[in-house]
Amino acid sequence: MPVRVVGGSAKGRRIKAPPGEAVRPTLDRVRESLFNILAARVVGARVLDLFAGSGALGIEALSRGAAHAVFADSSPRAVRAVGENLAALGLTGRAEVLRSDAAAFLVKLAGSSDRFDLVFMDPPYGEGQLPRCLPLAAGVLAEGGLVVAEHDVSAPPPGSAGPLVCFRTARYGSVALSLYQSKETPDG
Repeated sequence: MPVRVVGGSAKGRRIKAPPGEAVRPTLDRVRESLFNILAARVVGARVLDLFAGSGALGIEALSRGAAHAVFADSSPRAVRAVGENLAALGLTGRAEVLRSDAAAFLVKLAGSSDRFDLVFMDPPYGEGQLPRCLPLAAGVLAEGGLVVAEHDVSAPPPGSAGPLVCFRTARYGSVALSLYQSKETPDG
C-alpha cells in the first residue's frame, strides 16, 4: 500500500517503507487525524520520530511546517529509507537520521540540551517498547511538549509513565494514538 504525505508542502507525495521489514507506516487517515489534533503545535516545532520506519510521522510534521526533525531507528534499512524519503522530498536540510535503539537514544539525549516539542513513538506492537521508552521521553521534552504513542487498541500503554500522563486517546479501528504530557503542563 503506497504511503502519501497528507498535508503541507509535500502533500500527495509518496514515501516508501523499508524493503523486507515488517514496517507498518501510520495510515494516511490516522496521520491526518493526528495532525488535525496537533494543529498549530506543529509549525516551528522540533520533532523526534522514534522507531521511525518510513519516517511518515516526522516527514508529515516537516511538510506541515515543523522547524526540524530527528529520526531514529535501529534498522539500517529503515535509516536508509528515511534518508531517501527526505532527499526525494527536499527535506534533508531540516532533518537528521540516526541509527539507534530508542531507549538508548533517549538516555543519551536526556544528557544533552536537545529538547523536542513533539515526540512520536510507533514501536513494533507486542514488544513492550512503549512502557520502557515513555518515561525516558520525559527527559527530552521541551516545556509544554507532547509525546504521541501509537499502539494497538488491545494493548494500551500505561496511563502514566514517570512524569508523563496520558490526557487523550483516539481510536482508529485497531490502532490508537495516546497523547502524553508532563503532569505539570495544563491539558493541551
